[in-house]
Amino acid sequence: MDNRKIIFIGCQKAGNLYDLINKKLVDENLRQKVHLRKFYTFGLYTYKNIIKVWPDNIIITNITEDEIDTFIEEVIKNGKITKLKDKIYKKETHPLIKNTKVEFYHKQFRVVLRNSGVINPEDINEYIKRNGYKALAKILKEYTPDQVIEELKKSGLRGRGGGGFPTWMKWNCTKNVESDIKYVICNADEGDPGAYMDRSILEGDPHSVLEGMIIAGYTIGAKQGFIYVRAEYPLAIERLEKAIKQAREYGLLGENILGTDFSFDIELRLGAGAFVCGEETALIASIEGKRGMPRPRPPYPSIKGLWDKPTLINNVETFANVPVILYKGGDWYSQIGYENSKGTKVFALTGKIKNSGLVEVPMGLTLREIIFDVGGGLTGNRKFKAVQTGGPSGGVIPEEYLDTPIAYETLQNLGSIMGSGGMIVMDNEDCMIDVAKFYLQFAVDESCGKCSPCRIGGTQMLSILNKISIGHGEMEDIDKLISIGKAMQKASLCGLGQTAPNPVLSTLKYFRDEYEEHIKDKRCRAGKCRELVKYAIDPTKCIGCTLCAIRCPVNAISGERKKPHVIDQSICIKCGECYNVCKFGAVIKE
Repeated sequence: MDNRKIIFIGCQKAGNLYDLINKKLVDENLRQKVHLRKFYTFGLYTYKNIIKVWPDNIIITNITEDEIDTFIEEVIKNGKITKLKDKIYKKETHPLIKNTKVEFYHKQFRVVLRNSGVINPEDINEYIKRNGYKALAKILKEYTPDQVIEELKKSGLRGRGGGGFPTWMKWNCTKNVESDIKYVICNADEGDPGAYMDRSILEGDPHSVLEGMIIAGYTIGAKQGFIYVRAEYPLAIERLEKAIKQAREYGLLGENILGTDFSFDIELRLGAGAFVCGEETALIASIEGKRGMPRPRPPYPSIKGLWDKPTLINNVETFANVPVILYKGGDWYSQIGYENSKGTKVFALTGKIKNSGLVEVPMGLTLREIIFDVGGGLTGNRKFKAVQTGGPSGGVIPEEYLDTPIAYETLQNLGSIMGSGGMIVMDNEDCMIDVAKFYLQFAVDESCGKCSPCRIGGTQMLSILNKISIGHGEMEDIDKLISIGKAMQKASLCGLGQTAPNPVLSTLKYFRDEYEEHIKDKRCRAGKCRELVKYAIDPTKCIGCTLCAIRCPVNAISGERKKPHVIDQSICIKCGECYNVCKFGAVIKE
């Protein structure tokens, strides 16, 4: 990159800010001094009009249209901020190291996201200037395939798609199979609700994934790679297509890469959005043009995969780690992390959290540090209840385990998983039965229906949860949920069915009292199960303004003006409109 400043405009709440700054720069003949880019998130969703200046590493928030002239004068022309000083959110020392000053960033350590938001993802030259493709050149010149695998083994890198299988072991297994044709597949079929880690990597730094795949092809002896990406990711697809084209033009893909006898190329395959196609054998079937359904294993794809040839499959984040590991060395990477969980992990931190966004932290950071130090705690200073990790395949973790270090084994011991990196924070307004229903409904909808344990078991569990949520549950239903869930875990064909019961079983483990309360007392303390909610009016607070009666869609509220009103429970449909519109706290949710 040249010496021009890079100005990132966070336009999620002010789409015209970019256009206004661009026009002003053109009018003052300053456009040649600036790389101006749109960037939709810094993890600072509570702020409007966010601008990041690089390499100054300054973030300015809540800038108004009237302050654009001041911004250009101080940031572009003078390089000295005075009038906008109070609007500076952070000034960090370097974008790739931990910073001790800023809440959202100070415990992050960016390896996979090292270039995201820093380089232009559509310009291969900017990737190259930040050590891009140096790892590929290094291994083609100096390393044998066995030496590449040894570096991965030293690093301790494990698959970031959810299973956590040692990367070196999968690569080595595929390499050792004798075959005239082998394949490399990047699994970019990210389908977890609330997850957007892979999408952000592909949109922000596509060449890192390509470089990882090319290195994988060299290591296992493959000449062809495929990226299986969801069709709902149009920007990721567009940037991948540009990156592949640029890599071919630079001799980094195609025949005789960098003048060697190694040849490798990559093609895209678009998925239709089936969650089950995130399972590697279903993904392979989809690429082959078949219905995306899993098959029994063994044989594993490393032995018999795409078109019955040995196939290496890793996800986006795994491949994005590979160039850094081979450039800096496996020993360097192994110093980051915790016990058998080395390196960093990217999480999509969402839910009832102040600083929601994409975060990358070293393994071993505790849940408490991520939620309260990086995430800034819960919105509205509400009380923390649980955090859900691993998406539909994961589980909920209550407050008593907040000091658990983030690692593959520690989360599994709690009945959850790392998964691909979804992390949803919940407070006391969240009902655990409602949460379990949401994830199980997703799994039931996305089940391919091939095996009975998943197809029938998931539907039966969902039916029982629905029964409990409307107040018709019986205590025997809890034992049924546990029995069916354990049967699904053992007998389902693929990971979707095996892990679908996890949200239910983990909520039963840690919040059994809520299930019993729904069953015995016919009460939902969070007020999410509509059939179990009762709205009443406190006569000591009601001033008879009639607003609730006016807004009630079924005329269930009556009373004279300026006198306390009452709700007819036999008519009330429990829509909550009266609760939402009352300005005096007179409507009570029981």
